[in-house]
Amino acid sequence: MTAATIPSSDGDIPGHLAVPYPSISGEPPWPGVVVVHDAFGMTDDSNAITDRFAADGFLAVAPDLYARGGFARCVRTVFGQLSKGSGQAFDDIEAARRLLAERADCTGAVGVVGFCMGGGFALLAAPRGFQASAPYYGQVPDDEAVLDGACPVVASFGAKDATLKGAAAKLESHLTELGVPHDVKEYPDAGHGFANRLKVGPFGPLLRVAGFGYHEESAEDAWRRVTTFFTEHLR
Repeated sequence: MTAATIPSSDGDIPGHLAVPYPSISGEPPWPGVVVVHDAFGMTDDSNAITDRFAADGFLAVAPDLYARGGFARCVRTVFGQLSKGSGQAFDDIEAARRLLAERADCTGAVGVVGFCMGGGFALLAAPRGFQASAPYYGQVPDDEAVLDGACPVVASFGAKDATLKGAAAKLESHLTELGVPHDVKEYPDAGHGFANRLKVGPFGPLLRVAGFGYHEESAEDAWRRVTTFFTEHLR
């Protein structure tokens, strides 16, 4: 597990690279996974998720979408690019995909997974060169045409997530209409951020009351679904 330099369209950006252990995962090449961080940016949690993909046999990298100025300067800009469906963040995600696909220890098949803000990016990136996409509680576009030509999608939502009411059903409808292979699940006991172990300090109790926070049972079931789905579509 090491720092990575990702050559993108506006200069190099840093990332977190995790490589499987051949003694556990077998000899390379391995399929790749781009991990897109949530609104909090690159954290111990996003690094741990990237490392866990490597432990399960995927060559994984997480690009730092806030590399050009840090959280305070970049969060609004990156969210704006997500809303428009275009911009430097999408170029950075593509650069991360290309970095993996071109490595000798990668099969060339690459999936994308994202959480919260990153879930929105992972979903919109599904028609953009990836072989599988796993958005966690990401914003779902109103216009299904945005997802035309999407790769297979495995999506996870929390029923207690007040910010995304109806999102799972809307995505299910979009993907069915477009004929995209998919697995969409809404967890009844989970809220927003249920798969992220974030260090929120004194705000923890308030966020839990608002329906945010880690829910282990849902998170572990979603992880099994995602890795099974990626194994099917990337190997």
